[in-house]
Amino acid sequence: MQRSRRGDPYPFTWEVPAAIIASVLLALALGVHIGRAAANLLAGAGWSWPARQELFRSLPAILGGDGGVGIPRTLHGGAGQSALWTSIGVTEMLLLILLGWAFITGLDRWGPHRVQGMATRAEAEQMLGRTRLRKASAVVRPDLYGKERSRP
Repeated sequence: MQRSRRGDPYPFTWEVPAAIIASVLLALALGVHIGRAAANLLAGAGWSWPARQELFRSLPAILGGDGGVGIPRTLHGGAGQSALWTSIGVTEMLLLILLGWAFITGLDRWGPHRVQGMATRAEAEQMLGRTRLRKASAVVRPDLYGKERSRP
């Protein structure tokens, strides 16, 4: 693919990778809570979300198998340990697939090896499409579409 002839004068710094890593870790932490809430919902305990102060404090206990930590106790209890881990695993796998897709899409759009200078479909139609050819037909084929046809 093509590359720019000029180098980017702005150096690659730590802020962008740090923001990406922090976003991924936050998404994975929220994925644990989403998986736990889904497991509790399937077990009949209802959908529940922890309080803000319990968002990170309850993660070790949840990963240890306690599906009810950090949320108000319900009458039915919570999901079992295997159902909890299965639900968290499925949720985290879906989140990782989504994050991978977003990362690849972002690299294709803004990464160092992106294709630069490509026209959109509308721009290509404007420059190369049938509409443009019909407008420029007298220039392209003056023998067929010219205003003054000279015949010998």
